[in-house]
Amino acid sequence: MQKVNTFAKGETIQGYYMLKSVSLKTSNANNRYFDLTIADQTGEVNGKIWDTEMVSNIDMEDGLLVKIKGLVNEWQGQLQVKVERIRKVNAADKVRIEDFIPSAPYSYEEMLADIRSYANRIQDQGIQQITNTLLDENNEKLKHYPAAMKNHHSIRGGLLYHITTMLKMAERVLEVYNHLNPDLLYAGVILHDLAKIQEMDANDLGVVSAYTTEGMLLGHIVQGIKDIERVGSRINADRETIVLLQHMLLSHHYEPEFGSPKRPMILEGEILHYLDMIDARMYDMQKALEPVKPGEFSDKAWLLNNRQMYRPLK
Repeated sequence: MQKVNTFAKGETIQGYYMLKSVSLKTSNANNRYFDLTIADQTGEVNGKIWDTEMVSNIDMEDGLLVKIKGLVNEWQGQLQVKVERIRKVNAADKVRIEDFIPSAPYSYEEMLADIRSYANRIQDQGIQQITNTLLDENNEKLKHYPAAMKNHHSIRGGLLYHITTMLKMAERVLEVYNHLNPDLLYAGVILHDLAKIQEMDANDLGVVSAYTTEGMLLGHIVQGIKDIERVGSRINADRETIVLLQHMLLSHHYEPEFGSPKRPMILEGEILHYLDMIDARMYDMQKALEPVKPGEFSDKAWLLNNRQMYRPLK
């Protein structure tokens, strides 16, 4: 079976894949078609079913395992599969769902233990209690939630993976800039994206089907600020503690057009933003380079401003 990260323009592919997302849409010519995200452990690619009669006997839904035959084309610089044949998998195929879910490279238990160890280093009792309470509240969904619907860390367990990596970077930064407040920085890293669990609807496979109503109307930054207010008030945390944590979340996207009405006004907020950017960018660059051989360039990556990444010979 051909892996998604080996697909090349002009080739015919055939194999078992997961439909990470399925949407029925209407073309400019008023024809109905299915827009798909076809995935396996190596990555994902857009797909199209132009003849909807082809799947009239299939309940098309997110997370469906299918066998596909299709032609790999290119659209706006991105690979796209024109599906020519498709069917649901059956018992005789002997395939496992685990083989089709892009997942974090570490177990849930290992990543959560790492995060808890950093949370327990926090000396300020108010900050530590707010952080641990929100971790407790989201414990079950953290097992599988991605960090995004389509962008960086959009894999099963991706949210934990993103937080864990950022915490490790934060620890190194604190060795250099020892005037920073470790309590604020560790808490900011742990909490900055935690409300994405409320922002998105994700199933146990870590596949996001849609944004929630509150997620669409408010977004995870506002939702996270509300959570800090709720928990902080309940435990009678110091008012400045609550406001500083809220400011960390409010400003971590940095620019108004990305959801932050305020840029960071404290040192730890500035560092949080760049840790977030570094981890997201490294993830996207590494993903773009996965199928690339030494001495060659990747396809243009939309998430990287349509840049092509180069894999050095050595």
